[in-house]
Amino acid sequence: MFRDTSTIFIQAGNGGNGAVTFHREKYVAAGGPDGGDGGNGGNVIALADKNVSTLIDFRYKKKYCAENGGNGRDGRRSGKNGENLVIKFPCGTIIRDKESGKVICDLKNDGDSFVIAKGGSGGWGNSHFATSTRQTPKFAKAGMPGDAREITLELKLIADVGLLGFPNVGKSTFLSIVSDARPKIANYHFTTLEPNLGVVNMGDGSFVIADIPGIIEGAHAGVGLGHEFLRHVERTKVLLHFVDVSGIEGRDPLDDFRTINAELFEYSEKLAQKPQIVVANKADIPTFNDNFESFKAEIEEMGYKVFAISGATKMGVTEVLNEAYYLLSTIPEEIEEYEMFDFDEFKQFDMDKIEVIIEDGVFFVEGLRVQNLVESTNFDDYESLQYFQRALRKYGVIDKLEEAGINEGDLVNIYDFEFDYVR
Repeated sequence: MFRDTSTIFIQAGNGGNGAVTFHREKYVAAGGPDGGDGGNGGNVIALADKNVSTLIDFRYKKKYCAENGGNGRDGRRSGKNGENLVIKFPCGTIIRDKESGKVICDLKNDGDSFVIAKGGSGGWGNSHFATSTRQTPKFAKAGMPGDAREITLELKLIADVGLLGFPNVGKSTFLSIVSDARPKIANYHFTTLEPNLGVVNMGDGSFVIADIPGIIEGAHAGVGLGHEFLRHVERTKVLLHFVDVSGIEGRDPLDDFRTINAELFEYSEKLAQKPQIVVANKADIPTFNDNFESFKAEIEEMGYKVFAISGATKMGVTEVLNEAYYLLSTIPEEIEEYEMFDFDEFKQFDMDKIEVIIEDGVFFVEGLRVQNLVESTNFDDYESLQYFQRALRKYGVIDKLEEAGINEGDLVNIYDFEFDYVR
């Protein structure tokens, strides 16, 4: 089953907490603080893998979490760093931040990798807080949280040549003739329900060809499976536009050609301007000759080359491949431009942001830095409490409270730790 879009949640690992420990050794009365630092949380890493061909797995599993960092230990031993989580995606997957819609990374080539969620840093152990006047600190820092975000996945097949046209015009038959691909072939519409890739060997080189399921009128607006199919021709360099010139289904070949190009233009003007080779198929059917010359004259007047072929007899197939191979050699590598996601612009955790909310006369203080401070403080220890009070002023909490109009004796709540305000 093919799937080319999905949405998942990713969570990098949280940093481990620093340890509050003291050196204990026989005959050493006061060994001093020796709490180690917490380990860093694991990152979430996206990896392009040529052996993965679909996003179907992400339909069933929606949440991916890296390992948290370990807590610090005694003897100044740091906690274990969390293992990175590597998620494998098909080549051609574009990963976007769901909230902003901006592109985090574009995994085009096998082995491309990118950190899409960064692990939190580990907290300091109490050994960092020892000074000449504070020789037995009974507090340490808590670890920082890792990034967490929803991301959208969009797969655009990486192929040099795309096969384009209405349903049942012979695209799958052509792919089976020119490559080792084995698409489903039958004489009814929409036999192909998912894109197929094949490699065409030209002796001195090769190229990748994609059989795109048949496009119908209204595809640019999402009619049928329009968007799902059209996105897969966006990255091709050359389009082979198949037209059933025999007219055995009662349609006008010229109208078919114009309709498909109109759909391309409505979906993407850039896509409509890609080089096209027009493949007039089903030359083995008697009615083909009744339509071909007039069709060819009209198409050539539009500036396209036309090749008559028969998928059944393989007539003209080599000429089409040679023309496609030549065109590919003349087209420079295209660099796609996206509005890229900036991790600094979209910081999930603004350490310096502090908010004061007044409810029923209580001043509630919120902010990641003060939350981390509360989690790191031992309120039963005098030195730790002194450090907490100095940090409130250093971080600007006192200034924020005074700006909010706090008075002597008012109640302050910082993540469930409450105290009366004293100037």
